Amino acid sequence: MDPNIAALAGTAGTTLVTLMATDTWHRVRDGVVNLWQRALPDRASAIAEELDATRADLLQAQATGDPETEAEVRAEWQGRLRRLLTARPEVAEELRAMLAELAPNETAPPTVSLHATASGEARVYQAGRDMRIVGVDGA
Repeated sequence: MDPNIAALAGTAGTTLVTLMATDTWHRVRDGVVNLWQRALPDRASAIAEELDATRADLLQAQATGDPETEAEVRAEWQGRLRRLLTARPEVAEELRAMLAELAPNETAPPTVSLHATASGEARVYQAGRDMRIVGVDGA
């Protein structure tokens, strides 16, 4: 499998599920259904129903604090989008454009800004990710 297709499907599935619980849901749903309509028209109405059912499951999972269901839903849509892109690679650019329009910040790299002030003999340790500080005694 093309690693670019797998990466796009992963990003798209995650973004789709994230946006299911937002105010942009109807635009997201319409965009995904339109994508399927152009690529695999015989599956478009089933995809519309599956999106609605998935959103209901996701909202219920979020309301009850069920992260496992949310992860399952995300993996499910990543797989569906991967299979669509594998069957119809020509829709990849359309999917990228839709993602950029619906969730422009989802694809942008995060920005980290760190500021610190130290005086006297104070020390400042900063990291944009994980940090491990080991003392002289190895602890």
